[in-house]
Amino acid sequence: MELKIALLAGDGIGPEVIEQAVKVSDAVAKKFNHKITWVPALTGAAAIDAVGDPYPDETHDICASSDAVLFGAIGHPRFDNDPSAKVRPEQGLLKMRKKLGLFANVRPTFTFPSLIDKSPLKRERIEGTDLVFLRELTGGIYFGKKGREQNGDVAYDHCVYSKDEVRRLAKKGFEMAMTRGKKLCCVDKANVLETSRLWRETVQAMEKDYPEVEVSYEFVDAVAMRLVQWPNSYDVLITENLFGDILTDEASVISGSMGLMPSASVGSKVSLFEPIHGSYPQAAGKNIANPLATVLSAAMMFETGFGLNDEGAAIREVVNKSLSEGIVTEDLADGEKSYGTSEVGDWLAQNI
Repeated sequence: MELKIALLAGDGIGPEVIEQAVKVSDAVAKKFNHKITWVPALTGAAAIDAVGDPYPDETHDICASSDAVLFGAIGHPRFDNDPSAKVRPEQGLLKMRKKLGLFANVRPTFTFPSLIDKSPLKRERIEGTDLVFLRELTGGIYFGKKGREQNGDVAYDHCVYSKDEVRRLAKKGFEMAMTRGKKLCCVDKANVLETSRLWRETVQAMEKDYPEVEVSYEFVDAVAMRLVQWPNSYDVLITENLFGDILTDEASVISGSMGLMPSASVGSKVSLFEPIHGSYPQAAGKNIANPLATVLSAAMMFETGFGLNDEGAAIREVVNKSLSEGIVTEDLADGEKSYGTSEVGDWLAQNI
């Protein structure tokens, strides 16, 4: 198979972790007789510095014409610490999601047997955890009308959803639940928010089309609590943009490190695959960043993006082997010998 993949390294540690995912992907492609053409493109702070736009038209054209997008991370402290900045790296991410139609963020959370005691939660609470969040990505408060009034002393952000937006995400959630444990949880705040009531009534109307799926409805604050009490009670969870942004980061630490969790953002055409961590600028250029989340995002790309399950399994197998044999970066070394970002990438590629 010939694959054209847009490569958006981004900022901070993005270029370093992306480089390792490319190594591993190339090794898998060689093993299974595929040809990958990588097409680099600018985004985030790097794109602002180069052309003044965090998601330039040229980058969009590359992404839209590719079979998939492999993405690193964006963000830089000089923007984080400047509330008056008119152009921000994160605007590029929102623009990219909107223009590419990436309406569903797929965020798995699972545990690794060799790392289960590194989790901040007790072993007995997290063993067997294997859940997936589907977060709506192109609607809600992040995309609603926003502004200031009364000389800047009053600010507002509107949260808006349509039934169609809810329905298309919920459909993916129901379909995913059918391939897994046949349990679906709709996360909302229907006791307070009108948009949440729209979510709940829309999902309720869809239940009859999926009679085998057990559906529950929980308030977002209750889910935030249960994720640290009984995360293994969940299977597939669907939710709106802001709630999903917060809950998926909470769930990510169950595994023991944010540097381990992959994600996918899917739409009707091209899909994007990225680690869930940020740009971690403090570690940029030091060769200490954990590349495994990006490598596992590449595994998701082969599996869900291209339907190449054996290729994805080969990557997962070698990642598990690296963890069990201690070929890890300093965040997972626990006082033992640690390896550099590039060393871990080289080891993974060689062991494919």
